[in-house]
Amino acid sequence: MTWDDLDAHLDRVPGTVSAYVGRLDAPPTWTRHPDAAHYAASTMKVAVLAALYRAAEAGALDLDAPVPVVNEFDSAQPGAPRFSCAQHYDNDDAVWDRLGDTAPLRWLADRMIVRSSNLATNLVIGHVGLPAVAEVWALAGARTSVTGRGIEDFAARAAGITNTVTAADLAALLGALGTGAGTPGRLAAPAACSAMLDVLLAQEHREDLAAGLPEGTRIAHKSGWVRGVRHGAGLVLPADAPPYLIAVCTTTDPTDGNASGDDTEDDACLRLAHISAQVWAARHQL
Repeated sequence: MTWDDLDAHLDRVPGTVSAYVGRLDAPPTWTRHPDAAHYAASTMKVAVLAALYRAAEAGALDLDAPVPVVNEFDSAQPGAPRFSCAQHYDNDDAVWDRLGDTAPLRWLADRMIVRSSNLATNLVIGHVGLPAVAEVWALAGARTSVTGRGIEDFAARAAGITNTVTAADLAALLGALGTGAGTPGRLAAPAACSAMLDVLLAQEHREDLAAGLPEGTRIAHKSGWVRGVRHGAGLVLPADAPPYLIAVCTTTDPTDGNASGDDTEDDACLRLAHISAQVWAARHQL
């Protein structure tokens, strides 16, 4: 299948499908609406991870120091009441099991990525601050992506404060981590970038991009999903080809599936896996 064939296939998909594919430190091989803005869902957690490791590198905090596990956070909307997460909307009971106790920031960051914990994400944001996350996006070379609030900050959402990403910006962020692991770069020292990639390699949600790769293929990646939205962004590390970046963002109308939206969600996972498989097949020509 050629890139034109893949575009033609995706043209028939309702909604917006954006993509960025290319090797590290090289122009992209294939893009599709790379600068289209999508609701970020959990992909913004990669920028939060980088903000945390940058703060630790600067000596502003200790990754291994225990911090209180609470469920009350300041809203990004000035004057709004504090907000909380809902456990049924989260993906990781392990963090909730520590509510009222303490946990190291490093462990919370791991749960934020590996299990996509929303509670852990808001805890980490509480320690680094949203301006630090914005600085990560800027340093990575992102053009339009914004992390304006924590997860489930409904007062901020009602005020129009949101989190958005583009496929190009997600690729830029993962690319900065990938290149930074080898040489000092824009985000952090090589040791910190390597540590962040290790966290992303341990990702347990593997039903989209990773599902399109041969078993055992290493991919440092993060997924994000809410009803009508499914994204995946990763750095793929083939054993027989140079590393490459892949970021796919999809926003569709959930009512195209059944009443629960499950059909749409399943289709989106399969779509990302299909794109990932096509890129893998072309890995030597990227």
